[in-house]
Amino acid sequence: MPSLPERRTAALVLAAGGSRRLGRPKQLLPYGNGVLLDAVLGTARASGFDQIVLALGGAADAVRRSVDTSGCDVVDNPAYTDGCSSSIAAAVPALHPRTEAVVLLLGDQPGVTPATVHTLLAARGDAPLAVCRYDDGVGHPFAFHRSLFPLLAHLHGDKAVWKLLEQRAADVTEVAVPGRVPRDVDTEDDYRQVLAELRSTP
Repeated sequence: MPSLPERRTAALVLAAGGSRRLGRPKQLLPYGNGVLLDAVLGTARASGFDQIVLALGGAADAVRRSVDTSGCDVVDNPAYTDGCSSSIAAAVPALHPRTEAVVLLLGDQPGVTPATVHTLLAARGDAPLAVCRYDDGVGHPFAFHRSLFPLLAHLHGDKAVWKLLEQRAADVTEVAVPGRVPRDVDTEDDYRQVLAELRSTP
């Protein structure tokens, strides 16, 4: 009896931002027992992905010195000032050739949990695109079937992923996830808020 094809999943962690609005590397902001990026990579590791691809750009050398990137395939994005899509384009070629789906995780969004990732992957079925529908709107993480990898590899612009969701609306599956959209850190106020949320977590 022929074996079933391997269904590999990968995380693509976007952590290349230059932190222009914040004025200091947000990847390295103290958070919990480590820094912000440690928390996101902890979620990726706990989610059971077959591969974790980590895109670095701004503050890449400092991140390598300070953050445990073991188990990650690290790619450099020299065009990081062009926005998140440039990191996606840089990372897609590093995916294992048998990867069936990739999940985008933002390196400045520590509130995403392994439970959310598991819910997204369990409910996406074979949908080309799957997104999380929180109580207050759509948010990350997003999952993409391998059929869309060529499109991901040629994205341009900071909001290109959201534009792709609009263009392929008929292909998008929304997965219900309880709670509010996890906050990402762009400003000092955002940082204060995620720290407050961390302290209030039981």
